[in-house]
Amino acid sequence: MEIPSKYNPAITEDKWYEYWMKNKLFKSTPDDREPYTIVIPPPNVTGVLHMGHMLNNTIQDILIRRARMQGKNALWVPGTDHASIATEARVVASLKEQGIDKSKLTREEFLRHAWKWKEKHGGIILEQLKKLGASCDWDRTKFTMDEDMSESVLKVFVDLYRKGHIYRGVRMVNWDPQAKTAVSDEEVIYKELQSKLYYIKYAVEGEDGFLTVATTRPETILGDMAVCVHPEDDRYKKFHGKKVVIPLINRPVPVITDTYVDREFGTGALKITPAHDVNDYEIGIRHSLGEPINIFNDDGTLSESAQIFIGKDRFEARKLILDELESKKYLVKLEDYVNKVGFSERTNAVIEPKLSLQWFMKMKELAKPGLDNVMNDTIKLVPPKFKNTYRHWMENVRDWCISRQLWWGQQIPAWYLPGSNDFVVADNADEALQLAREKTGNKNLTIGNLKQDEDVLDTWFSSWLWPISVFDGIRNPNNPDFKYYYPTNDLVTAPEILFFWVARMIIAGYEYVDAKPFENVYLTGIVRDNSGRKMSKSLGNSPDPIKLMKQYGADGVRVGMLLCSPAGGDLLFDKSLTEQGRNFSNKIWNAFRLIDSWKVDTSLDQPEASKMAIKWFGYKLNESISILDDQFSKYRLSEALMNVYKLFWDEFSSWYLEIIKPAYQQDIDASTLSSTYGFLDTLLKILHPFVPFISEEIWQLIEQRKDGESIMLAEFPKAGKFDGACIDRFEKAKETISSIRTIRKERNIPNRNSLELMIREDEQKFDNRFGPVLQKLCNLSRLHFIQEKPEGAVSFIVKTTEYFIPLGDKLNVEEELEKLNKELDYNKGFLFAVNKKLENERFVQNAPEIVVKKEKEKRADTESKIKTLEERIAEFS
Repeated sequence: MEIPSKYNPAITEDKWYEYWMKNKLFKSTPDDREPYTIVIPPPNVTGVLHMGHMLNNTIQDILIRRARMQGKNALWVPGTDHASIATEARVVASLKEQGIDKSKLTREEFLRHAWKWKEKHGGIILEQLKKLGASCDWDRTKFTMDEDMSESVLKVFVDLYRKGHIYRGVRMVNWDPQAKTAVSDEEVIYKELQSKLYYIKYAVEGEDGFLTVATTRPETILGDMAVCVHPEDDRYKKFHGKKVVIPLINRPVPVITDTYVDREFGTGALKITPAHDVNDYEIGIRHSLGEPINIFNDDGTLSESAQIFIGKDRFEARKLILDELESKKYLVKLEDYVNKVGFSERTNAVIEPKLSLQWFMKMKELAKPGLDNVMNDTIKLVPPKFKNTYRHWMENVRDWCISRQLWWGQQIPAWYLPGSNDFVVADNADEALQLAREKTGNKNLTIGNLKQDEDVLDTWFSSWLWPISVFDGIRNPNNPDFKYYYPTNDLVTAPEILFFWVARMIIAGYEYVDAKPFENVYLTGIVRDNSGRKMSKSLGNSPDPIKLMKQYGADGVRVGMLLCSPAGGDLLFDKSLTEQGRNFSNKIWNAFRLIDSWKVDTSLDQPEASKMAIKWFGYKLNESISILDDQFSKYRLSEALMNVYKLFWDEFSSWYLEIIKPAYQQDIDASTLSSTYGFLDTLLKILHPFVPFISEEIWQLIEQRKDGESIMLAEFPKAGKFDGACIDRFEKAKETISSIRTIRKERNIPNRNSLELMIREDEQKFDNRFGPVLQKLCNLSRLHFIQEKPEGAVSFIVKTTEYFIPLGDKLNVEEELEKLNKELDYNKGFLFAVNKKLENERFVQNAPEIVVKKEKEKRADTESKIKTLEERIAEFS
């Protein structure tokens, strides 16, 4: 078969993905093998692929493909999240474009539009993941609002309510005026902003004096219910028990005292607005200030309670109020002030603290097993540095606001009794009716008499059950799939949702299964541009992953992403990395083409150089696989990729193939070619999890395969024994070869001119097993051992051995002295650095024994090299 001169990923990738899908090679069903399970962090149904997805899913695919090749029953469950706020916003915007106003629709009508939108747009990101090579079992694709998933969510709500963990109450919540819903604490992003501190004077009732307060939010004075000072602040003792008048609306409020007040902030007098600040709310309760005055509508405009500027947006109202305060001489001064402002993670709207009747979940008791089992490493966080952050959050966990004022999502299963705020919580309407009849004693009640709560549950309230509910473990704990695949093995996700999602899944696992949901949590870094900025569409610094894959191939992008992604560390992405990934694919392809071009001559004996190359590379391959296994066990996937990258590029292509390559395109002996194809087969298998497409393409081309056969089902290579001394000796041989090539280059000696190599060593003690390799790669006419230093020869040192190449009258003594002095200076500097390290007691005591031993070996080798160089310089001088 004719092998194309250039590798074309566009053709290869579509061909092999279609082949894998057709033969259902990603499919998994329970059997007697060891399961290996990953559940995908479900991307938002509104989403399209971004660089964070690329990194996260590349890592998951590497883990799942390797496990599959290890003979495990590997399952990667895909799916999407219904993303209540984001999806509802998209649907509302889509309807607006069609001239449809959501407020004019019934709930049922809106949901029909929403489901239609979801069916049209909701699968885009999963199709894009296929382009990346994601080997998910697509037959198991789940959506958090699938009927069975929603039933599980509602069942859990009812259960937790009956256990006393869920309650309904008025609390200060984070209100998103754009989405018109409450959001949880974790969904608020705080940004440091350059703001203003406004000093406003309040007239003392019945007197001529004023009391000045400082605030960053002058619009909220309309909801003030008191002014508070510290009881020990002498400046304000004369105001105790008096009243001041709110500017513009002339409403008197009391001056109260509380130790909460910071005397150093502003004027030391604090305006109290219980409806719009959580601390003010608590002060209001302590001082019995009465019903808080809510001056904002749900959309952030001023309500009738504000008395003025009704219907104006809060930020427009701020400007109008400032103008009024200034014109009426109430505004004393302004100061620049840096403060943290909360923004909605979903809509980027400024969050408004708001008193609201919501559903909450008590977290303290439920969180304990989730905290204990991470801290004792039953569940391992990778890297473990995140354990402290996790512990801080779990020890200070607050009740979770789980209700959202939306229609898209699981409607809260609470039904209100006629003409009452009393309610029943039930799995379904029929059960609700039965409970309502029992509660009221009215057997004539119908479902029409009851009104279901309008709110839906927070999206995270469905996704926290994800590892359980994808296997129907809530509704049916005896489900064979659930019993086989749960707990899952590895979760790969971003640190920013460690609390949103990971902690809550762990809590759910222990509450509903009394078992961890996963063994390990691999926390990826944030993808940043080469200036260190987080990649985002708004900044315009995030490349389109689909375009990247078209340009560099999916394998190239996968390699590029991993080349710069240490676990838990942010990665600085540059397009040049994907170019490097594409070049790696080309390197693999060209190496295969070279091997494929060789023809066997059965009459040829195997050269000694080839025998040694095969022995060395066999050992090197086993050593690399052993290191690879260790890197995978520690989730050092970037290092694992670099291991196989260097093994293929440097050791196999640059050294091994160079050694065994027949001269002048002649034929090759059968034994060497057979060994080489064996090595290539092993290399393709260890490369496959990282570069699935090109490894499949070449593996299929090496020999005729049966339909349905795939490299992904081949056994992942196991590490065999290796001879470390042989590997080390070849490293010395490499250095020797490089030194000889440097001499040729510096002195313009063509490769066709053979050289003589003299080794100043005892022939009986010197390990010369790679002599034939040196002779072939360096075109040596003779290699022999000497005791005395020859005249008219150029020298070099490898480790502690001195080598000479006779040049006769071609040797330039001045040039040689200059070179030797430069080398001496370098080695003296190197020795100084090594000695400094070994003189550091902390290093010697704390570094691993093997590291200290290597540093001592470096010192001994360098001291020997310096001695030899000094002798050589003395001779030339």
